Amino acid sequence: MTTIIAIVVTLLISAAIFIPIGVYVRKKIAESTIQSAEKEAKRLLETVKIEAENTKKEEVFKAKEEILKLRNDLEQEIKERRDEVKSEEKRLVQKEENLDRRVQSLEDKEKNVEQKMQDADLKNNELQKLIEDQRQKLETISGLTTEEAKDVILKQVETEIVAEKANLIKDLENKAKEDANKNAKEIISYAVQKCAADHTSETTVSVVALPNDDMKGRIIGREGRNIKTLETLTGIDLIIDDTPEAVIISGFDPLRREVARIALEKLIDDGRIHPAKIEEMVEKAKEELAQTIKEEGERAVLETGVNGLPDDLVKLIGKLKYRTSYGQNVLNHSIEVSNLARIMAEELGLNPKIARRAGLLHDIGKALDHDMEGTHVEIGVDILKKYKESDIIINAVEAHHGDVEPTSLEAVLVQAADAISASRPGARRETLETYIKRLEKLEEIADSFEGVEKSFAIQAGREVRLIVKPEKVNDAEMVIMARDVSKRIESEMEYPGQIKVNVIRETRAIEYAK
Repeated sequence: MTTIIAIVVTLLISAAIFIPIGVYVRKKIAESTIQSAEKEAKRLLETVKIEAENTKKEEVFKAKEEILKLRNDLEQEIKERRDEVKSEEKRLVQKEENLDRRVQSLEDKEKNVEQKMQDADLKNNELQKLIEDQRQKLETISGLTTEEAKDVILKQVETEIVAEKANLIKDLENKAKEDANKNAKEIISYAVQKCAADHTSETTVSVVALPNDDMKGRIIGREGRNIKTLETLTGIDLIIDDTPEAVIISGFDPLRREVARIALEKLIDDGRIHPAKIEEMVEKAKEELAQTIKEEGERAVLETGVNGLPDDLVKLIGKLKYRTSYGQNVLNHSIEVSNLARIMAEELGLNPKIARRAGLLHDIGKALDHDMEGTHVEIGVDILKKYKESDIIINAVEAHHGDVEPTSLEAVLVQAADAISASRPGARRETLETYIKRLEKLEEIADSFEGVEKSFAIQAGREVRLIVKPEKVNDAEMVIMARDVSKRIESEMEYPGQIKVNVIRETRAIEYAK
């Protein structure tokens, strides 16, 4: 027991000694650590301050450099502007000097003109005096007065008139033909003026606007399934390129192109684009197009005043809205031909109802010439026979390209109206290759004639000018040459409208003063 107490006492004494020592040691260690941390913090703070100061200096230096650069650029721009102003001032001074010189030149010319007029008056007075002197001398020499000389001359002229009667009759006949030609031109001009129309060339592409470029990806679809479905159902090509917010629909069949355009616009508005929806919209587009064709046919019938046409013919007429000929819209062309033929028929006292009906139906075959064999004239005649049109209308349609002889004046008017509408400037367009071949053929025909020095096809092939050699072709032969060239062109070439043949003969006399 005593041993245990001694051990406890020993432990207590040891604890009383070592605990304060431990506390003291720990305190010293903590103080050392705190001092070290404070020193490190001060060192880091000093480093940060130095770096911040350096950064500040660098930024200030950069700012000064930027200001210096901007100042140099500004000074350079000011210098260039000053140079431009000086150059402009110099040009203005030169223009003023030129104007002063021109004014002085005009004043000098005006003085010269006044002097020449005075000289001309003096010469005129002298000439009148000379004429009077010559008249008196002639009266003295001939022994006749002026009145007696007139009587003698009149008698001689009267004897010569008999020989010229035949020529006079011929001239009167020619004048009658010219008057008839003039009247015809006046009627045609009047008809054209009353039926003036704007023309724009039709193309083989349509452009559909998109709300944004993201829509292009939706139109293409996963692995292109949407665009393939649309192209398969409509039979057209869909071109999606870098054109911003637009898709191009390309195809030679205008009906299919229109179906594709309507369907695509409906799909864009709906927002749901997938094969099933595309098929649904294509069917709706076909129905809408059929309704549009019917409405366009009714509009054309109403605009031209043609009554009593069967519904199928009205639809065929509306279908012409989506048919072109050399870039000219066939429906607008048919309406224009109908109006022109009617106006000319009214001016000539013919039947305007027949003229406008034949004019509206003359190209009806073009509505089906893509689907049937034969020319549009043959197809049109078969269609009109099927719907029991009158013989005079059928003949006008059959004869409007000269395939058969017209049997009525109304048919001739349809021919003329068709040529007028087709030959309006800008109404039709040709390919570059066809255009160049026509010009070359015109010049080839002109150059083949004897005595032609040079020929020029101008006015887009509507006029050919021939420069002839004056020593080989006289004035009378010029008329014959112009006629022969025009006949040769008519027999060897095909062209819309008419071609003017202009033969020019020039004689020059040249000498040199040495």
